[in-house]
Amino acid sequence: MRLADYPKLTVIMRGYTFDQADAILQAMQEFDHQFAVEMTMNTKGALENIHELNQRYGDTTYIGAGTVRTLEQAQACYEAGAKFLLGPHMFTKEMLSYANKKGLLAVPAAMTPSEVDRMFKEGADIVKVFPAAVVTPRFFKDIQAPLGKLPLMGVGGISKENAKEFFEQGASYLGLGSGMFNKQDIEELNVKNLARSMKELIEVIK
Repeated sequence: MRLADYPKLTVIMRGYTFDQADAILQAMQEFDHQFAVEMTMNTKGALENIHELNQRYGDTTYIGAGTVRTLEQAQACYEAGAKFLLGPHMFTKEMLSYANKKGLLAVPAAMTPSEVDRMFKEGADIVKVFPAAVVTPRFFKDIQAPLGKLPLMGVGGISKENAKEFFEQGASYLGLGSGMFNKQDIEELNVKNLARSMKELIEVIK
């Protein structure tokens, strides 16, 4: 997929059952391509879920893999149909090369200006600043003063309450995990309320 097509918001699905993930994707259908979805590799049945969710919703939603840590995992994610790869740390040159070759968006994580610079030079499409809440929104503005405008994604501690500030300070993308939805809505597969949470986030960052 192309970087230009990647949405500003990514929903991180960690530890959700297939039915819970499916409910989130159902809720997302009214927001055509406004969200991407990552199923983390430390979720039970992650590869099978990525494959099945892509079969059902791949035409309207970009579905990828998160917590990708090795080349072997990257290869397995590609074969399962993932459109992009996010990691909790920097990717190896081999992982970045593989992603570039296969047309997967590569989103490794970094936390310092040197790491961010290195990941872009080695082939990252987006660099995920993680954990973003630790470095604060201002980090995004400060790091781009010397390095120039970069496609940076804030992940870790992002919520409806602080999302707008991260964008205002220069983040291009945000990833939201447990703070995105009401836990009860997830447990009850409440598609209507899940959609409402997404709509509220979109309204906040307008």
